[in-house]
Amino acid sequence: MSDAGLPAFDDEVVRAMARWPDVPQCFGWLGLDRRGGWRIRGEAITHARALAFLGRHYRADAQGRWYVQNGPQQVFVTLDYTPWILRYDGAGLTTHTGVAAGAPRLACLDDEGNVLLDTPLGIGLLDDRDLAAFDALIEYRDDTPAALGWPGGPRLAFTAIARAAVPARFGFVAAPAA
Repeated sequence: MSDAGLPAFDDEVVRAMARWPDVPQCFGWLGLDRRGGWRIRGEAITHARALAFLGRHYRADAQGRWYVQNGPQQVFVTLDYTPWILRYDGAGLTTHTGVAAGAPRLACLDDEGNVLLDTPLGIGLLDDRDLAAFDALIEYRDDTPAALGWPGGPRLAFTAIARAAVPARFGFVAAPAA
């Protein structure tokens, strides 16, 4: 997974990584919910500076485990669904971290009716609060979503996928462990 398009780590984080290269990784503390909310041990994180820090330092390792680089320590994220939660504002897609996601390359509907979009950043779940605005882009056949007509992009037929198959299909680990 590429870091292209993602913000650079803060200088302090880079220095801490160089100074303490062998800090143990952390698992089971940090989570990302279906609406892009960060949680620490199940409790919502609401502090604006903490949220901005998490967003700037969110990445995936080569194994598809998503983490936040917190100084010298990688804090792995338990995902409620996908690594990206996508917001649609009527003009484009942004991630839960505020990064422009780009135009979708693939549109999927899972067996629960969730809209998943594969963008240049990777797979993301469309935030359910944006479904009404997003509906204007969906072409229906017999009351069933058939295709996504993305402005200025190709028409994308919806691909059906089982929710349980999403992590393997898109190469991420929803519940990383040591």
